[in-house]
Amino acid sequence: MSVAKVTEIIASSPNSFDDAVVEGIKRADKTLNNIQSAWVKEQKVAVANGAVTEYRVTLKVTFLLRD
Repeated sequence: MSVAKVTEIIASSPNSFDDAVVEGIKRADKTLNNIQSAWVKEQKVAVANGAVTEYRVTLKVTFLLRD
């Protein structure tokens, strides 16, 4: 039997939402073992002087717990 846990993380990128997701998963993988999936809960942008300066995503990351 497998047991999974879901944790929420926030990641950002100066390039795009897609890049923020990739960077978030890369960073989560350094700490969490057995990542199975993730879904984007929220997307936001930071704005300065009328231009987007940063793309931010809130991710729900699912990983399996060790037996």
